[in-house]
Amino acid sequence: MNSGWRTENFTTVQKSAGMVKKIKKWALRFIATGIFLALLLLTFMLNPTLLYANKTVVGKYSIYHNKPINNRFLDQLEQSNAILKSSELFDADLKMDICFKDGSKYPALIKTVLGKDPLTTFYNKIVVTGDEVNYEGNYILFEGHKINLTESLIHVQVHCLEFNTLGFWHSNPVASHPKWKWEGYPEYIARQKSGNHNLKSDIEKLQQAEKSDTNGWTTLSDNTEIPTRFFKFGLLIQYCMEVKKLNFVQLFADKTDEETVSEQMMLWYNEK
Repeated sequence: MNSGWRTENFTTVQKSAGMVKKIKKWALRFIATGIFLALLLLTFMLNPTLLYANKTVVGKYSIYHNKPINNRFLDQLEQSNAILKSSELFDADLKMDICFKDGSKYPALIKTVLGKDPLTTFYNKIVVTGDEVNYEGNYILFEGHKINLTESLIHVQVHCLEFNTLGFWHSNPVASHPKWKWEGYPEYIARQKSGNHNLKSDIEKLQQAEKSDTNGWTTLSDNTEIPTRFFKFGLLIQYCMEVKKLNFVQLFADKTDEETVSEQMMLWYNEK
């Protein structure tokens, strides 16, 4: 009896050990496949040239496209670069890739991974992921809204400058900087040369937008639109930099939260 029990028990252990080995084997295969696919995805994301027919170099910009480049876009790019120089993060040596939505599968890939925006940016990449670009009208259509193209180009380039300055570990999403700072600083720089950049008049416009039924969007002087919360983010940064006299490093080191800064800005606004 004891001998039979031990034989049966030994067989059960062998089967169990065999099953564990199979599970480990399949788990390793699954992990290896996952790593391979992740590396393959990263390769395509970092090398847009693999999915485009043409590459045109204009100064520090590499433009990836399938169709001819609209000359009006080159003017808008030059304008954006001139305004970009007003940022203390500006780096004339930073090279950036701009990827058009003109038949390549690359923008759809980026939108799937990172989500939809008028322009999507990561590392030194700028990708058109909005619905349609109107170069003559200088806007991008995004879910039924007209977004200023030149200002959008500046906004995403400032994100590239933030990444270039802070590095991977100290940039969003890894670093989890407050969104009003991370998005507000590019918005502030983007509107440096607009005809409607007076802080007090813009605060008044913000108040009107927040009171009216605009579905979360604010119309600017050129009849393009901006999400009202992004408009507010830009004003908060403008207040911090022009009234409180903070530079970029001081701004991101300051622990004052968004609500408190908003209250401080409104107290300043009401001092008439």
